[in-house]
Amino acid sequence: MAIILAQPEFSGTVQSFLAKSARMLIDGQWVTASAGDVIPVLDPSSGRKIAELIDATAPDVDLAVAAARRAFDDGRWSKIPPVKREAAMQRLADLMQANADELAELEAVDNGKTKQMASMVDIPAAIGALRYAAGWTGKLPGAHQEPWGMPAETFHTYVRREPIGVVGAITPWNFPLMIAMKKLAPALAAGCTVVLKPAEQTSLTALRLGELIIEAGIPDGVINIITGRGLISGDALVRHPDVNKINFTGSTNIGKAITCAASDTLKRVTLELGGKSPVIVMPDVDINEATSGVARAIFFNAGQVCVAGSRLYAHRQIFDEIIDGVANAATQMKLGPSLASDTEMGPLVSELQRERVMSFIDSARSEGASIIAGGEAAESEGYHVSPTVIADVNPDMRVMREEIFGPVLCVSRFDDLDEVAAQANNSNYGLAASIWTKDVSVMHKLGAKIQAGNIWGNCHGLGDPAFPFGGLKQSGVGRESSLEGILAHTELKTMMIKL
Repeated sequence: MAIILAQPEFSGTVQSFLAKSARMLIDGQWVTASAGDVIPVLDPSSGRKIAELIDATAPDVDLAVAAARRAFDDGRWSKIPPVKREAAMQRLADLMQANADELAELEAVDNGKTKQMASMVDIPAAIGALRYAAGWTGKLPGAHQEPWGMPAETFHTYVRREPIGVVGAITPWNFPLMIAMKKLAPALAAGCTVVLKPAEQTSLTALRLGELIIEAGIPDGVINIITGRGLISGDALVRHPDVNKINFTGSTNIGKAITCAASDTLKRVTLELGGKSPVIVMPDVDINEATSGVARAIFFNAGQVCVAGSRLYAHRQIFDEIIDGVANAATQMKLGPSLASDTEMGPLVSELQRERVMSFIDSARSEGASIIAGGEAAESEGYHVSPTVIADVNPDMRVMREEIFGPVLCVSRFDDLDEVAAQANNSNYGLAASIWTKDVSVMHKLGAKIQAGNIWGNCHGLGDPAFPFGGLKQSGVGRESSLEGILAHTELKTMMIKL
């Protein structure tokens, strides 16, 4: 494991953005907070403070929700021709594309991921989500239905879809801009207005997006952006009576708390929560291809991915070869700062997250597991944890039961399909899984047995805005992306007209 130490200097464009005073976007205007508290923004690659955010309180949330409520009720977005909504969304996508390099750099210095990864994954995915949803603005389906119990031609009956209203979007810190856009885009396509609260650890790209929203000419109040801690501003947003829907991505425990809080006003909720995704490798695979895929599934974004392939089940016939290959990939990986061109894995998002990940590794040691690669907090300025592979685990160990959200892989053997399906399903989570085999019959049989909302074959973690994304069991409620994600921001209304 090589360590690259020094974070390169930020670009002039990013330095200029970071020099701006802390502010939020409410009703088309940049505003300061009702109170004077701020949150420091730290570069995970160095631990140094690079900016400040407003720590919004309930009065700030009230202002943002009131702006979104006015913008929805007066129809400045929902009642304009869909072609105009689509054009505005495409203008915003064009502006994001024109500023993609700056957005990628901001994401890197805020989150710790490499700029190369942000450029190749985060920013294109955010733009793609926006363009895809924009295409649905004038195509949301309704239905004409003849009544079942009445004579023909006595009633005209139809079902229409209407935007749900004001949406509170609360996003996590691992893919800040991409997940923010996965919530904004379908809400906008459906005709809703939004209050976006990004994670307090990673709000920079959301604020830069706010500048582009104004430049794109999206009407005031349609998108409002508040910053602050989830326990204060996030909770106020969830409980606000004028918010019709909450769309949240984050931990399962917080998702449960949001469900309880939202129930006071019976808000609609979409929750994309935790995962403990199994990766199953059959004996007929190409060893090199499978090994590379397994390593990417867990070490991508330093393991800070809800669908990270954190539980590996390799068939006994090829177990040793797969584990040796993944362990070798872990030890050869270059760790370093987010802007260094040769960094392969950046730091974790914060010191707190590094401590959490190390607590899992320590618990595995204490419970009798074997660390066969990594297992250390790397000696560097940033919040690095070395890519880690853990063997000799059992289902009762903490590292096998809980979501770690770090570069930590637990490995187990299996002999037959029923056995590995039972092991894969032995989890409170059901977000994702991947199956590696050349046998199409095995792929389909095993895929049908696994309890997960997303299953990949001979790949892991790929996404596309045309397909629904979400989980089973305690991995969430509802689906994002695709037409399903847009329809989740609508309500059905039945019209029965006597002729």
